[in-house]
Amino acid sequence: MNKHVPVWLWATAAAAGVFLIGWGDWLTGYELNFLLFYFAPISICAWFLGFGASAALAVLSILVWLGVNFLTGYTPASHIIAVWNTMIRFFSFLTIGWSVSRIRHALDHEHSTAEDLRRALSEVKVLESFLPICAECKKIRDQQGVWQNLEDYIGHHSGTRFSHGYCPECAKKAMEEAGLIDRKTEQ
Repeated sequence: MNKHVPVWLWATAAAAGVFLIGWGDWLTGYELNFLLFYFAPISICAWFLGFGASAALAVLSILVWLGVNFLTGYTPASHIIAVWNTMIRFFSFLTIGWSVSRIRHALDHEHSTAEDLRRALSEVKVLESFLPICAECKKIRDQQGVWQNLEDYIGHHSGTRFSHGYCPECAKKAMEEAGLIDRKTEQ
């Protein structure tokens, strides 16, 4: 949905478009067919407001079209022809609205996926570059010159979370330093 134009303005413009096309349809009489012109406001409504709004506009378009036929005095040869023509127009309007809304949804999804991929690629590039790391404490210096813990840096740039534990060698060393085991008795 367009972030700069309010929803009510799109809905009002689309409805006004249908009435304007109906007015033109009424002025020209029933000899000229305005079916394709109704597609424009329905497409705009589907693009900016979604399929539900375009379906409502399709109903409005059918009502305007029926009103124009009534006002111009058009009488079909039979009621079956009138129902047939109305249904063809209605399903055409719904099809256009559904198609445009699906295209918009697919385009929005593609943009979102592309943005996610760009963000992931930038994070991978940060992690692939040379990292200045302290030889003693293993802190990493970022682009601003700030030293961060290894876990903080990687977590910030990759979304990785760390859990801490001991490998067998470090666990043994920590226990020896704490005096819990004796190096001589262990061997």
